[in-house]
Amino acid sequence: MKRIVVSGCGGRLGTAILQRIAAREDCTVVAGVDIAADTVQARCDFPVYPSIDSVTEAADAIIDCSHHTVAIPLLAYCTAKHIPVVVATTGHTEEEICAIREASARIPVLYSRNMSLGINLLLELVQRAAAVLGEEYDVEIVEAHHNKKLDAPSGTALMLADAIREVREESEYVYDRHSVRRERAPEEIGIHSVRGGTIVGEHEVIFAGTDEVIRISHSAYSRDVFATGAVRAALFAADAKPGLYSMKEMLAEEKAE
Repeated sequence: MKRIVVSGCGGRLGTAILQRIAAREDCTVVAGVDIAADTVQARCDFPVYPSIDSVTEAADAIIDCSHHTVAIPLLAYCTAKHIPVVVATTGHTEEEICAIREASARIPVLYSRNMSLGINLLLELVQRAAAVLGEEYDVEIVEAHHNKKLDAPSGTALMLADAIREVREESEYVYDRHSVRRERAPEEIGIHSVRGGTIVGEHEVIFAGTDEVIRISHSAYSRDVFATGAVRAALFAADAKPGLYSMKEMLAEEKAE
C-alpha cells in the first residue's frame, strides 16, 4: 500500500485525484496540502495542512497539482525527505524548471504538463506525422480550456509544439499574428488559445498542405483522465530511481510489465 500526499487536494484536479485513489486498493492518501486547509479539512478524512513544510506523515510519493509557485519549496521538502514527487502543474518559470531538474538528481521526479494517457499517445502521433509530412505542411495548434485557466497557451500545447520541433528543428513558435502583416513562414508553428465556459481541455494539431489538411485531436470530458494518470505516475515514481521522468517512461515500463 503506497502512501501518497496530495498537494492542492482542495482544487478541481486535486479532488479528482482523491476520488481516483479512494477507488484503488494499492494506495492511500495520508495527508493533503491546500492553501484553504481549514475549509478543505471538513470534507477529508486525513489531515490537511496549509503548507508542505507542515506535513509530518511518512509518504512514498507526493502529487503536486496546486500551483507552479509552490514548486521550489515543495521540491526542497521532497529532496530533504527523499520523497518521490509528481509535478502535475503548468506555467513554471525558468527558475522553477531549474529546481525540478536539480531535484531530479537526488530523487525521482515525474514532470508532465499533461497527465492524460491519451495526450501522451497524441504526442507520439503528432511527432510521427511531423516526421513523415515534413516541412511541406504548415503546422497550427489550437487549444481550448475553461474560463478559470490562468496560463495561455496551455502547457500541453507547448508539449505538442516541442514534440514537433524535435523533428523540425528550425521551428519557431508564433502566438499572435495580428500586429504583423506578412505571409506565413514555413518554419512557423502557430499556437492559439481559446478560453470559455467549462471546457476541460481540447487540443488539435493541424497539418495543412497543398490541397489537403490532416487534423489530429484530443478532447478531455472530465478531469478524471488527468487524475488517473497522476495516480499511476505516483505509483511509478514511488519505485523509481532518482531521475527526471515523463509519462513516456511510465507508459514504457507499464507496457514492459
